Amino acid sequence: MTATKEKTKKSAAVAAHSMALRAAILCALCLFAGGAAVAQIDSVSTIGITVSDLDTSVKWYEDVLAFEKVSEVELAGDAQEHLQGVFGLLMRVARMKLGNEFIELTEYLAPQGRPIPVDSRSNDRWFQHIAIIVSDMDKAYARLRAHKVAHASSGPQTLPDWNKNAGGIRAFYFKDPDGHVLEILQFPPDKGAAKWHEAADKLFLGIDHTAIVVKDTDTSLRFYRDALGLEVAGESENYGVEQEHLNHVFGARLRITSLRPKAGPLIEFLEYLAPRDGRPYPLDSHATDLWHWQTTVVAAHAESAAEGARATGGFWVSPGVIDVSSDGLEFKKGILLRDPDGHAVRIVER
Repeated sequence: MTATKEKTKKSAAVAAHSMALRAAILCALCLFAGGAAVAQIDSVSTIGITVSDLDTSVKWYEDVLAFEKVSEVELAGDAQEHLQGVFGLLMRVARMKLGNEFIELTEYLAPQGRPIPVDSRSNDRWFQHIAIIVSDMDKAYARLRAHKVAHASSGPQTLPDWNKNAGGIRAFYFKDPDGHVLEILQFPPDKGAAKWHEAADKLFLGIDHTAIVVKDTDTSLRFYRDALGLEVAGESENYGVEQEHLNHVFGARLRITSLRPKAGPLIEFLEYLAPRDGRPYPLDSHATDLWHWQTTVVAAHAESAAEGARATGGFWVSPGVIDVSSDGLEFKKGILLRDPDGHAVRIVER
């Protein structure tokens, strides 16, 4: 009886110590909220999208949205398998540029993944998009119509003036050939970064942000702000007929939070206050699935950043930081992880 009590006492002490350690880590991370994080990232580098046919996607992004292909590589081998969490992979990766921002289109020749569910909605938590800034919404929409793109919104929407932080923004959701949702967006003179208001002779200017649907904003802030070091750049609560038609979600009411890195596109949270029936990110998702997006962020120390992210609810896909220096990429080391909702984030060192 005494031995049993001692064993129980020891187990309780170990559990208490473990909880205290985790609480200390979280507390330390929270102390840096709004300032320098424990393992701060330097920039958002690229937004990655898995596609079914690289040649088709490259041509579409070039012809429709004026992206420029700057490089293409074919990758395989143990390092990439462990980085992406995909055994026996062979992939083609094209790096595309628009303005000063980049996306990566990846086709998995082997193994091949699953298509985006045909009944996907903008409030499902696997939803992610990039927001492409345009100099003229009407001309941009006409160009998309001329290329017969699939609508995700009913048409371009102008957010109402009563919404102090979003009023006057014009936006439209549409889809690429694989069904990935994209957005074109035009800021009014009093909103958006200064560079989006500079005189330009181009229609498509660059990428302002990538947006992700989250279940709980505060939980996501602990991951992206407290652990990775992004700063909150703006907040709004959007609802009304314009927002419903933009997102194509009846009764949509969203809490929107934008986070700014030191450089590169912002990351925007879309928390649906209503309706709350958005489906969770599939637990069996892999980088080969066409709903897979991955946001690549650059850190001075990838392992420290990854540890901090894991302490705030993220989980690793890679078994650790992987050395890929022999693959001739823009980075030497990397680790793929998922945020608390399942969105993929790749932390790299250059």
